[in-house]
Amino acid sequence: MAESTAPSPWALIVGSSSGFGEAISLECARAGLDIAGVHFDRRSAMPHVNEIVEKIKAMGRDAVFFNKNAADADKRAAVLDGIEEHWKARGGEHYVKVVVHSVAFGSLQPYVGAGDLKPLTQPQFEMTLDVMGNNLVYWVQELIPRKMLRSGSRIYGLTSAGGHSVLPNYGAVSAAKAAMESHIRQLAYELMPYGITANSIQAGVTVTPGSSAIPGSEKLFELATMRNPGGRLTTPQDVASAIAALMSEKTYWMTGNVIRVDGGEDIVG
Repeated sequence: MAESTAPSPWALIVGSSSGFGEAISLECARAGLDIAGVHFDRRSAMPHVNEIVEKIKAMGRDAVFFNKNAADADKRAAVLDGIEEHWKARGGEHYVKVVVHSVAFGSLQPYVGAGDLKPLTQPQFEMTLDVMGNNLVYWVQELIPRKMLRSGSRIYGLTSAGGHSVLPNYGAVSAAKAAMESHIRQLAYELMPYGITANSIQAGVTVTPGSSAIPGSEKLFELATMRNPGGRLTTPQDVASAIAALMSEKTYWMTGNVIRVDGGEDIVG
């Protein structure tokens, strides 16, 4: 009698080509997961994306990356079709063990214009909320009927202290982060009967391409370094290491939380 083969666990990283997504992709591969990455980059960024894929494969893991707009419904379906086709070509049984939403694309405009700064428009506001807040829900809504998730799967949305605090010109992104946390709570409630957990990861202030675009980011980084009990900024690797630990089967009863990975930064008044 042929021995049964255990299903192959994958990580689906939405926003996988830099910052948190890159670090999480590599750390999940080190932890034994194959990686499906979704990113949206210009041609000039593709050499770096290819380097990430090669690093994953050098660890003995499989990797399939898609350069598509993660917020477009048709592109989202095409990505999941592509993953399923890849699984079929490989043979055996596969599932998504970890889903991480790490998309940083939104408008950094004030609500009320002043001087040369124009106020946030309705299309900019709606785009930011949809891409950075609601988009995770759409991915899960596609994954569930395809039966790509199963008991033991973990869902993580990347948030920040901006979800409950104020920064100049950060209003739309802050609203999106708060929405993300709310969506995670609702997903946790609805998916717990299936053995699937959902948690928000609140990273500390981190230097990434997204955070560097925030007006006054250099001052933000300086103040966060002074405020953090650890005496430094959070790094993408700090967050990746936490997710690799949290995806353990032993965290089956942890769901609906906002988990800080910030060295104690947010507890300092």
